[in-house]
Amino acid sequence: MERGDLYLVRKIGSLDPKRQRVYAVVSRQALIDSKYSTVICCPVYSRYDGLSTQVEVGVNEGLKHPSSLHCDELVSLPKSALTQYVGGLGSEKLTELDAALALALGLL
Repeated sequence: MERGDLYLVRKIGSLDPKRQRVYAVVSRQALIDSKYSTVICCPVYSRYDGLSTQVEVGVNEGLKHPSSLHCDELVSLPKSALTQYVGGLGSEKLTELDAALALALGLL
């Protein structure tokens, strides 16, 4: 598992109307590689609202259609739930993700 990997996850929470959703792993690699049981993930939605805290993704990243990462909705997921690999973010998308996360967390 690497930072920027996308995984299809079966319904985790009761608030999400979908029975499964793709999530991007956004934790730092040191945490991912550790024995810690969870990682921070960003949900992928089919809508894109043009917010600076969203990153457009799509077929180049392994998805079926244009979508976006929503960095304002970070969640902690068990590593054990991340088994169905979908694709991953390239270096340009990781740079966009870093900027969106910084804005979402108020670091800029």
